[in-house]
Amino acid sequence: MPSFPEPNDKRRSLAIKVALSCALASCAGAIQAKQPGLPNPITDADFRSHSDEKVYLGMLLFYDKILSGNKNISCATCHHSLTDTGDGLSLPVGEGGKGLGVARDTGKGKHEIPERVPRNAPFVFNLGASEYTEMFHDGRVQENQNEPSGFDSPAGDQLPVGLESVLAVQAMFPVTSGTEMAGQPGENRVANAADANNLSGSGGVWPRLAKRLRKIPAYVTLFQEAYPEISDPAGITFVHAAKAIAAYEDTAFRAINSPFDQYLQSDPHALSKHEKEGMKLFYGKAGCSECHSGPLQTDHGYHAVAMPQIGPGKGDFENGDFGREQVTHDIDTDGDGVPQDDADRYKFRTPSLRNTALTGPWGHGGAYNSLEAMVRHQLDPVTSLHDYDIGEAVLPSRTDLDAEDFVHMSDPDNVQAIADASEIQESIALSETEVAELIAFLHALTDPASLDLRTTVPISVPSGLRLAD
Repeated sequence: MPSFPEPNDKRRSLAIKVALSCALASCAGAIQAKQPGLPNPITDADFRSHSDEKVYLGMLLFYDKILSGNKNISCATCHHSLTDTGDGLSLPVGEGGKGLGVARDTGKGKHEIPERVPRNAPFVFNLGASEYTEMFHDGRVQENQNEPSGFDSPAGDQLPVGLESVLAVQAMFPVTSGTEMAGQPGENRVANAADANNLSGSGGVWPRLAKRLRKIPAYVTLFQEAYPEISDPAGITFVHAAKAIAAYEDTAFRAINSPFDQYLQSDPHALSKHEKEGMKLFYGKAGCSECHSGPLQTDHGYHAVAMPQIGPGKGDFENGDFGREQVTHDIDTDGDGVPQDDADRYKFRTPSLRNTALTGPWGHGGAYNSLEAMVRHQLDPVTSLHDYDIGEAVLPSRTDLDAEDFVHMSDPDNVQAIADASEIQESIALSETEVAELIAFLHALTDPASLDLRTTVPISVPSGLRLAD
């Protein structure tokens, strides 16, 4: 059985650095006066607090392949600390692949993946902030106090009670996806349950995975340390696991001490002249803050911005990925085939821009492999869509998968439909110097502590399974 740090060393083993809160509201107000539209400083008070025991348990679960149907992939495979909480690919390679990040392959022989994961692996930075009430690119997990569980989700009435945040709810779902972690029907019982949409019933995905954890003595001890109310191993559920994973993600990937944060906290020298000029553009002429607003540079809304469609997408494989529409079913109502202003076709969640320089490729399908290309797209989305260079995509090659990667971008009607739905139809003209300044500001949203996350990775996990392949 692997050895682990003693409880009082668990926080130290993560070596998580958090920012100091600024108590000088008058200083923040003075900076706000210099540049209208700036948000208030964000602090640890804007996040939940978690016990060291829960965070440590969550770290181990996040990296343990025991949570996958075939015991060959973990949460961290697509959200690894060493790949900036993403995987560096446009579309992830889930269950069956080998390797980490851009070196990951699509599997071999009977282990070949049947498809790529339909959307880009989202980063995990700051997702534990209390302002997050919805999750995923399309917001299919969201708070709803009218539901018994307190949340809307793809699980419907199967979602258990006791989950304390949308981040914990999100952690329930990768294990239910055959492409991501469960595996294919016939390969294992978890996959069979997932295929039958049996998530919480007898023999369901979540009970089966909890049973696996209860069979590992080290995990039983860790769960009981994290949740003192668990007096008997039989009391361990996947809800406990999901909450621990969320606690780890919230703590390990909190990034609130960037140069921009320091500037908001009254240090006028935290940003260079170049970065300050970019900040003025971001909150002014370039119009970025119209959607990328608030402390984390997101309005938490959904917008259509003519993003290229990589792969067959999620949901409507014939016509592309319709995004938010697949959740709200808000569609074209006058029959002309063009979504109305209030329709949700091709709308995707506004991502936070914290640590954005680290989290490429960018876009819900990972269409752009450089931050500059992503910025230029936002300045003129429709033209950028029509001129899209498929060389921007980062995808491990396999002949049958390659044939699907740009099927929608090869269809002029689909491309035009994406263009017509864009909320931004006019271009914003910036000089080359201004583009460089804007990009410089985006780099100033990077927390230096996030540049080296090695200490958020365990040496081993209680299952004894390999950490990475």
